[in-house]
Order: sequence, then structure tokens, then C-alpha cells
Amino acid sequence: MNTSKLFSPLNFGAFELPHRVVMAPMTRSRSTQPGNVPNDMMATYYAQRASAGFIVSEATQISPQGQGYSFTPGIHSLEQVAGWRGVTNAVHAAGGRMALQLWHVGRMSHASFQGGGAPVAPSAIAPDAKVWIVDANGQGGMVDCPVPRALEVSEIQAILEDYALAAQNAKDAGFDGVEIHAANGYLIDSFLRSSSNQRTDAYGGSNDKRLRFFEEVVDAVVSVMGAARVGVRMSPHITQRGMNCPEMIETTLQAAKLLSDKGVAYLHFAEADWDDAPEVPESFRRDVRAAFKGAIGVAGGYTLEKAQAVIDAGFADWVAFGRPFIGNPDLPKRLRHNIALTSPDTSTLFGGDARGYFDYAPAQ
Repeated sequence: MNTSKLFSPLNFGAFELPHRVVMAPMTRSRSTQPGNVPNDMMATYYAQRASAGFIVSEATQISPQGQGYSFTPGIHSLEQVAGWRGVTNAVHAAGGRMALQLWHVGRMSHASFQGGGAPVAPSAIAPDAKVWIVDANGQGGMVDCPVPRALEVSEIQAILEDYALAAQNAKDAGFDGVEIHAANGYLIDSFLRSSSNQRTDAYGGSNDKRLRFFEEVVDAVVSVMGAARVGVRMSPHITQRGMNCPEMIETTLQAAKLLSDKGVAYLHFAEADWDDAPEVPESFRRDVRAAFKGAIGVAGGYTLEKAQAVIDAGFADWVAFGRPFIGNPDLPKRLRHNIALTSPDTSTLFGGDARGYFDYAPAQ
């Protein structure tokens, strides 16, 4: 049996983890239509994986405007809250813990989700990206994101209210906490980067101004949940989707200090996970550790060995695993006891039924 620190308990904020193997957020597009409502199938899927240190849910849109992919669940209607309550009840009954990831995709969307209009963004700059959309014939495919429209300052307050309401809905649905999605080129991330934010008002220009929307979202969510139940996900070293910003590392460290001062429970870094992805410099990991006093989590193609190394070095407190949790609902047990892993069926990642979703068997 592996006795690595990876399998030792960890407490931070209001979170109490039996070990440090966390289930990463992964879009699976299985919600009930119409309405993007979480369902019993999702409850089964998450409950099977309740042995994770804790689960971060798939990204969940805070409003209809915040949607950018087909069949992703929301947290803005009473039906969605009730559906998510069925999920959290199942996870808690299985002994697990779960945070809801709050999501507004911003310019990573399509007119079909926006009533025929343009997606919103800090500036009218199209991302070099595609989103997954199911057509009228039920066929899913990737389509280009259009040029978004720049948000008016007067519209921003309504989005902040959407975040606060989503946090309240998450609390009502029984989640143990929430994670603010500020990564991967979505709305908050696009405000942070000079490559996508070319505003000249109070929300763009200097680092302080590009951080303003980020801070206001955090404050809105913390006002509902309390800082001890809030985490934030960022991705400073990921530059695809037109997100190559030369100031992003400096902005991230400033954000980390801001979050630390507010007492936010954790900071979760999404790292590049493709084969030839650049390594995150140790200097950055040290600087983040110095700036942020809460727990630090990392995700992005981690193996058992790499996860143990980053924790043993003190650069992270927990590691989130994505695709390994799809094919291995009992992943913590398999990692700890060196049991072979099952590779997921990649043809069933998005949309569909139980096949490739909750039909993977635990180890005997």
C-alpha cells in the first residue's frame, strides 16, 4: 500500500479531505433537456466517484447567457437546483464531498445559446476556438466561436448578481462549497488578460483594472458562501484560444495575494495537459506559495508519480485527476494499491447515455 503524503488527510477552509486525490471538473454534457437539468444519471456518476478527496463538479453555467456548449447543466433555475440536490444527496450518502464549479463562458459561446445574438466579452475580439453544439438532428460537433460584443459597464452588475444567485442556489442544492471558474479563456479569464481585454475604462488597462471584475465576482460569491467554502480555478500558463498575455503571470500572483487576503479556501491551477506542454516553472510555484496562504491544487495530466512529487516538494496540497476518474470510479483505491487503470472510451465523453458514463466497474 502506498503511504505517500498524497494519501494523507488535509483540512483547509471548511473542507476536510480524507486524502489529496481530487476529482477534477469535466464537462460530460449529460443534463436533461430542455432546461439543462441535472438528473439521476448524473447522481449515479458522481456518487460512484465519492471516494475522491473531494469532487469539483463539471462547469455549470450561472445563467442562460453563460452557456457555451450543448447539454451542460445550469444552476439558475429551480429545476436545476432540485436536480443538483439529488446529486449532492447521492454523493453525501456515499461519504463524499462536492463543490460546484461556477461558470460563465463569455466569448466561448455561439449565437444558438444567445437568442441569435453575439456572446459577451470584455472586448469584441473573437477567440481562436470552437464549442461543441448538438444540431436539430441530434448530432454533436465543434463550431467556431463568433466575434463577441463588448459588455457595457452597466451590464456588469447583472452578471455579478448572477454569480451571487448561483452561489445561493449551490448552497440550497447542498454543495459543500463552490469553485469560481476563472480559467481557460472563459469570461473571468478573458477580463484578466491584455490579449482579450482591451478596454480603456475601469475594467481594463492596468493589472488592477483587469483584476477588477475578478475581484468583484469573488466578493459576490464570498458574500453568500463565506470565504472558507470558496475556491478559484486559474490557468496562467495556458495560452491557446488567443489567451497569450505577457502580463498574465504577474496578474496571477497579484490575484493570489488578493485571494489570500480575502481568506479564500483554495486556489486551483489548470495546467496544460498535452504531450509536449511546457512545464510550469518552479519559480512560479514558489511565488504562488508565498503569495497565497490557503490550499493549492493542481490539475493537468498528472500521473501518480508526478502527483506525489509536486506534493512532496510543497508546491501543491492536492492534485486533481480528470480522465483517470472517468474510467476508474475508485481511482484513489487504484492509485494507492497500484491497481491497473482502465482507459476511458473517448467516443463517449460528451453527450449520450450510461455507456461510457457510469458503466465502468470498480476494481475487485
